[in-house]
Amino acid sequence: MRLIIKYIWFLGIMLSTTFMHAQANSEAIGQERRFTVRGSVIESDTRDPIPNVNVEVNGGAYTTTDYAGDFRIQAKKGDELIIRHKDFETVYYIIQSDERITVEVESNNEEAEYKQKKFSRSNPNQFKNLIDSAETYLKKDAKRSIQFVELALVESNSVKENAETYEVLGDIHMFWKQYDLAVSNYRVSIQNMETNIVKLKLAAAYKQNNNYQESIETYQEINTRRLSNWQLVQLYEGIGDVYLLTKNYQLSIDNYQKGLAVAQQHLITPKITDLNSKIAQVYNVKGESQKAEGYFNTSMKLANRQNKKRAIEEKIKVADFQSANNNYSSEIALRKEALEEISDFESDSIIDNESPLTPQKQNYKIGNAFALQKDYQNAIPYLEKSIEEADSKEDLVVQKDATRKLSEIYRDAGQFDKALIAYQSYVDLVDKLYSKKEQEISQAARFSKDIVSKQNRILSLESDRALTESQFQLTVEEAKRQKLIIYSLIGGVLLLLVVALLMFKYIKQQRLANNLLALKSLRSQMNPHFIFNALNSVNSFIASNDERTANKYLTDFSSLMRAVLENSEEDFIPLEKEIKLLKLYTKLEHFRFQDKFDYNIHIDENINVQDFIIPPMLLQPYIENAVWHGLRYKKSKGYLEIEITQTKSDEIKISITDDGIGRQKSKALKTEHQQKQNSKGMGNIKKRVIILNEMYKDKVDVSVDDFKDEEDTGTKVVVTLKK
Repeated sequence: MRLIIKYIWFLGIMLSTTFMHAQANSEAIGQERRFTVRGSVIESDTRDPIPNVNVEVNGGAYTTTDYAGDFRIQAKKGDELIIRHKDFETVYYIIQSDERITVEVESNNEEAEYKQKKFSRSNPNQFKNLIDSAETYLKKDAKRSIQFVELALVESNSVKENAETYEVLGDIHMFWKQYDLAVSNYRVSIQNMETNIVKLKLAAAYKQNNNYQESIETYQEINTRRLSNWQLVQLYEGIGDVYLLTKNYQLSIDNYQKGLAVAQQHLITPKITDLNSKIAQVYNVKGESQKAEGYFNTSMKLANRQNKKRAIEEKIKVADFQSANNNYSSEIALRKEALEEISDFESDSIIDNESPLTPQKQNYKIGNAFALQKDYQNAIPYLEKSIEEADSKEDLVVQKDATRKLSEIYRDAGQFDKALIAYQSYVDLVDKLYSKKEQEISQAARFSKDIVSKQNRILSLESDRALTESQFQLTVEEAKRQKLIIYSLIGGVLLLLVVALLMFKYIKQQRLANNLLALKSLRSQMNPHFIFNALNSVNSFIASNDERTANKYLTDFSSLMRAVLENSEEDFIPLEKEIKLLKLYTKLEHFRFQDKFDYNIHIDENINVQDFIIPPMLLQPYIENAVWHGLRYKKSKGYLEIEITQTKSDEIKISITDDGIGRQKSKALKTEHQQKQNSKGMGNIKKRVIILNEMYKDKVDVSVDDFKDEEDTGTKVVVTLKK
């Protein structure tokens, strides 16, 4: 009897091969659901659109309204939308869904005037309402959604609105997996108005339609400088996806890594998790399981900090990884944890049978893992539970697979009577599933036919619109000719105004040229004076037979002179260059009079020296005066301090302070010739400052005062420099 049952069993196994179908278990890359929020900002009384309004989401996305007051921004449920503008109070709004938002504001600026809307249709909001309706039904009823797109195309009155209409049409086809039509409509949208958002969508549609080369080319054509941080991550992620599909694993990892770097830099948490997970999957496909496990551990930790659904999805991916690497104990532990979390999550939301999160799938995979370990006692309850749940949720695919696996386990366990019963159930399920698939294929064919029909109708409608617009253009051209005479008269008046403006600019340029010539003359007088004093120092070293010191001094002096001559033709040089010159010059003077003074140069570390510019050789004469006429004659050793501090965001102060004998005593000690030289040097600086401030609107201010009220009063020079 047992032999007969065995024979029947093996015969059933042979017959079952006719009905078996491969199940594709491609797990969707889970991520926190984001969507595009469309909206507009208008003035409540006049209903005028407000352009250039700052629109920001606390998650990091940012945009501004266009000339029609419209905006689009990426967000997710629960994000706070912040709308700012100088003419009204800031508006805050919590996003609940991807609905269209209309923000009506009361202007605080009474003088603000906005141009009136120019709509040819009677109801300006009709187009927006139709697009909103199309997006509302996008995932519920494709036919109805496309009908609203047709009506929106009729109401469309600009290239921008045409582009938006075809973008929504592409979104509809993309959702319903009509990828070839999605590609066509995204391309038409870009032809009307080129935007990065639609380009990214087009590249993704190419990928789904297996046009991998076109997808990569589209991604690479996008100007990355004009992308938001989120869009830049999407771009690198999309390229990585295409390279993964074409089995170019290293390029896939490289692009995922680029996207991960941007996401980490800008704290885009959902994408950090997703990209770690995707890198792990590529390493797993490459057979580098150790690297894959490291990235999976990171992605799972990150997912646990996000929402519950994302955490479950990542846990299931890691469980699949453990299964692929025969780590069945780890797989079972992870799936059991996921099952507990799914039961809590399922009470708040509906999980579609296509989702990898269904309890029936996880029970089936746990049972399968136990079976692979030959632990049939534990495998059977999970498979029975999977069959029960799949039956209640009408998931024939999982019910079929779980029943087949249960039959195999009973067979391997020697329970051939139960194996036969389970196998008979499996055969019945295969028939039922086959019938259901036939119905789905028939429905899909009808659906596809309807979609193509509506697409052709839209193309025909667009052609009719183009013809009507051509006729309208002929009428417009006639009106333009009538206006040409009026515009000619206005042009004559404008020409006179332009001539007057050019004359004014010519006079202004002549004045500027005179100032530049004066500055050049003053600079040419400054440089010989500076060189003469420096050569005196060299002469003193040579006179004292200190050739080595003289050579060293000359080396530093030549470096200083080279820099001075390079800057001699410039009105302003970067502050960073001037600081280097000061340090070198002060070092040379201290080298000459090191027994007379010590010095310190302090620069506030908060100052960005690259943001400021300064007239060349402006500070050197003040340091020279401090050394030669103040500190040199002091009885005890003196001190020179040069300090650069920032007083305002656009202003710094440069203080040159010495505790020398002071201006009065220095003047008394000078010869008649020295007094003339000093007067000429200081006079040149004053003239330069006056001319520069006249040319560049009070950019430099200099004040000279006594440092302290003591025997050696010293001198303090403060130069104020604006950005």
